[in-house]
Amino acid sequence: MDFELTAEQQMIVDTVRKFVAAELEPHEDEVERLDEVPAELAERIRARALEAGLYAANMPAELGGGGLDATGVTLVERELGRTGYALQMLVARPSNILQACEGEQRERYLLPAIRGERHDCLAMTEPGAGSDVRSMTTRAVRDGGDYVLNGTKHFISHADTSDFVVLFAATGVEETPRGPKNLITAFLVDLDAPGLEVRRGSACVSHRGYHQCELVFTDCRIPAAQRLGEEGAGFELMGEWLGASRLSVAATSVGRGRRVLEMATRWAAERQQFGQPIGKFQGIGFPLADMATELDAAELLTLRAAAKLDAGGMSDQEAAMAKLFASEALGRITDRALQIFGGMGLMAELPIERFWRDARVERIWDGTSEIQRHIISRSLLRPLGA
Repeated sequence: MDFELTAEQQMIVDTVRKFVAAELEPHEDEVERLDEVPAELAERIRARALEAGLYAANMPAELGGGGLDATGVTLVERELGRTGYALQMLVARPSNILQACEGEQRERYLLPAIRGERHDCLAMTEPGAGSDVRSMTTRAVRDGGDYVLNGTKHFISHADTSDFVVLFAATGVEETPRGPKNLITAFLVDLDAPGLEVRRGSACVSHRGYHQCELVFTDCRIPAAQRLGEEGAGFELMGEWLGASRLSVAATSVGRGRRVLEMATRWAAERQQFGQPIGKFQGIGFPLADMATELDAAELLTLRAAAKLDAGGMSDQEAAMAKLFASEALGRITDRALQIFGGMGLMAELPIERFWRDARVERIWDGTSEIQRHIISRSLLRPLGA
């Protein structure tokens, strides 16, 4: 086993870290204050990301993307994770699921997304269907050469700045050993389609400027040609996307944890109490040691899963372990860092309270910690017939 990065991987890390420090971090306070990224700034960051070759790094080179493997993309995500989602999303990685586009869909959705001309979001969660996605009530009914969509999706990230949505909707019912379950199908829907309303969702304490939206479909009619994949195969497409998505959350958590640890360590070395740096007290030094240890463990789990994905063998259990441990470690790390900063950690003048707030959502989206534990325990028990 070789735990060292290759020269190419280290170059990727250095390039992205410099970009984040120069192009993203200086705007964090403004985004936090405004709860949005000004349009002119967003376009400038996207343009510079394209110039730097960082845009669509996850897409195949033959389609115009960066052509990075899963490990390379994970390293990019880790470095982008040093800042908040409102800014890091501008260095876009179009959803992997778009690679399922065929024929005219490639020209209309996939290739423009890779070129940075159109931006996608995904709509799966509903007010009554979160972790239990197959209980979704948004329906797509075939009507001749079209589908008619009705229903509501919520917690749809950055729909307010996107051009189209990858929508998951029920198109039928199948009998399973656990009773009837919805058949799920994926669709590509332009966000300006008649019958679709995009509403700004509730304000969130995490990741200001990265908005959650509600999508309301009322007899929204789209051509059958905008179905992504086969009818009823959306659940399988969803599973392929979620594995990569959970790996992304794990990598982001590691990157953000690294930045928080650096800040806490510097504070502990410079802050003086009782005639010495506070880091010399075990009450401060030992939490730093725990933070560093947990970060290394989270990073190893994440990179192992990425390496398995590159080899074609990442299991649901490995993706779940990486997401679970890294996101929960980030929560502990930001909480310890805030304690190390003391009262100043809660003040808006420092970014510690922001990292603390932002960390909380990582244990919820892309599958809650409880769902990850379910996946892991199921993987352990099923081979034994339990």
